[in-house]
Order: sequence, then structure tokens, then C-alpha cells
Amino acid sequence: MRRCKNARQRPCKPEATRRQGDTMTRNVIARLPLLTIVCLLGLLAACGQSAPATPTAVPPLPPEPTQETAVAASTPLTYTYRIVNTYHHDPAAFTQGLVYLDGVLYEGTGLYGQSSIRQTELETGAVLQKRDLAPEYFGEGIVIWQDRLIQITWQSSVGFIYDLASFELVGDFQYPGEGWGLTHDGAQLIMSDGTNEIRFLDPESLAENGRIQVHDANGPITRLNELEYVNGEIWANIWQTNRIARIAPGTGQVVGWIDLTGLLDPATLTQPVDVLNGIAYDAAQDRLFVTGKLWPTLFEIELIADTNS
Repeated sequence: MRRCKNARQRPCKPEATRRQGDTMTRNVIARLPLLTIVCLLGLLAACGQSAPATPTAVPPLPPEPTQETAVAASTPLTYTYRIVNTYHHDPAAFTQGLVYLDGVLYEGTGLYGQSSIRQTELETGAVLQKRDLAPEYFGEGIVIWQDRLIQITWQSSVGFIYDLASFELVGDFQYPGEGWGLTHDGAQLIMSDGTNEIRFLDPESLAENGRIQVHDANGPITRLNELEYVNGEIWANIWQTNRIARIAPGTGQVVGWIDLTGLLDPATLTQPVDVLNGIAYDAAQDRLFVTGKLWPTLFEIELIADTNS
């Protein structure tokens, strides 16, 4: 019997036997119906293909970020300061809101029986105009929207609307929870309530239309107090600290910290003071003003990036 080239294979069929087998196969195929042949060909083609992937309910997780990219994304810049100018500030003003507009400052003050809105001269600190709140209200943040000055209160869940020129009361509005800080971005009002949340209000109806949660890499940032909108960011005093958070309004992510430690020299004080609170920005001249509750001084400062942070 003839063997194949590979000795380990079984003996090859004689040539005549193979030709006979091929003839029989052709005869069988010729007798099959056409539809059966098509089906057989389809099955043979399918055997040569891999099975389709089974769909999954949960998509695969994205690659884990490297340590370098995680740190870069989560570490906000830190800024210190340089004092450019100092101005007199009423040491009896418990500052809760501060706005600069057209060469003068507008201030909202707090404490029961002492709350007010006022217009003051920047250079001298002289009070040009003032309106007191009823003693049952603890005044908080203020904002100027068009020809109105809007003020919120701490725990009364009520805000007041004044004519900017005359300080005449022209309306009020309600909101849930506490009121702390107030500013605007040119399209909507922005309000803090002492938590890590910032609310957005329609400037006409004063209805809430959204919120963000403020956070950094370590978690929520709470006690957001007086607010100012500066070059596309929300700046917030953090109550009972010397820090201001710079917040991305779209996400709530803290993108920078301003450390004002040492700004007020204790050696210059003649009476007790309270915490840092009050941010005002002069966009036309790119000037930044800060002060605090019962502080005798309003500071114009320039920020300096901390290269060690």
C-alpha cells in the first residue's frame, strides 16, 4: 500500500478509490434539491466565521488616570496678595455684601437691629446714603441688577428689592432656606446659603433655576459666604477662614484659592473685629477690594500666584 510523505499519517487511499469517491459525491449533490444546497453552503460559510460578541449591559470602564494627570486636574492654584491701597471702612459695619459700581461702593450689613444697605465713598469711607432694615431681619448679601438693588436675609427666607437711586423699597420675594451671599454673571443671579451649594436665580422673577455643588479634590466646600463674579469665575469667602475660593460656575469645581492670611494687622486695631467677608471687583480698572465684618479698613489688593503650591 502506498504511504503519504508524512509517515505518521494513515495510509493514503489508492488513486482509483479516491476517484470513485469523488464521483459518488458529485452524484449525491446532483440529486439534492437546489434549496438544500443553498442551505448547506450557508452553514459551511457560517462555520468559518467567529461568533458575534455578546452585548453587555455595563460598558467597559475607561482607563484609570495616571497619578500625574489626576494631580494636575485636582490641585487648584493658590494665590497670595500684595496690598495696593487701603481705605477707611466703617468699623461698625458688619459686612455681608459688597459691590463696586460707577465709582462708589454699595454695602449690605448684618446683625439684628443693625442691618442696612448703604452707599459709601471709596476714598473716604463716608456713608453717602443708607437705609435700615426692620429689626427682625438679619441682612445678608446684596447685588445690583439694572436699576435695582437686591438684598437677601439670613434666616427669614425673604429678600428685598430696592430702587437703586433712591433706596426706596419696591418689592420682596421668598426663597427656601438661608440666604448668605449674592452676585450675578450678567444673565442670572447667583446665591449662596452657607452650604456647599450655589443657586442660580432668574433676575426678573427671582425664581430658582438651578444649582451647583462646590467641591475640590477633598470633597464638598461648605460655608460659602459673600460672593463676587470675577472674569468668568464665582469667588466666595469661606466663613471663619482667611480664604476665598475661585469656583468654575459650570461645574462647581474649585479652580483656585486666595489666601489672605495676615491682611489685617492686629496691632492697628482699637476694637474687636470679626471675620474676613466682602469682595468687590472694579472690572473697568481691574481693581479688587476686600474687607471684613467690623473691619476698620478696606483693602485694594493684587493677587500673586504662589509658585510653591
